[in-house]
Amino acid sequence: MRTNNKMRLEIPSKSENERFARTVCAAFILELDPTLEEMSEIKTAISEAVTNAIIHGYDGNDGTVLINGEIEDRTVTYIIEDSGCGIRDISKARQPLYTEKPDSERSGMGFSIMEAFMDTLTVESEENKGTKIIMTKRLSDNA
Repeated sequence: MRTNNKMRLEIPSKSENERFARTVCAAFILELDPTLEEMSEIKTAISEAVTNAIIHGYDGNDGTVLINGEIEDRTVTYIIEDSGCGIRDISKARQPLYTEKPDSERSGMGFSIMEAFMDTLTVESEENKGTKIIMTKRLSDNA
């Protein structure tokens, strides 16, 4: 069975919208009949990416988080974008426990969690222009 589908979601950079984004992205893959583990992993990865955009990208300022999803066969791709401050040093930011907000309750594990739960993770960023996170996951064939 070949399944192709796309989605696009645009949300204001408010913390309360993270749950909505996670729920929409999870609902998007329901047609593939994912396992509970796959669903949980995708929801967690989306949650981390959207939270990073809101907390780090916009730092409390108004902005927009754009989420695009695409299903091709049994592989789902999510692209989470912001137009915020960008990441100065992507390789440093991807290190476990690294955070630019040590005084906040941030653990510095966002990228590590995304990497652990998704098959691929690409981070593109430019200072003062924003960040794009591209994540893919191939879902098991439960048929």
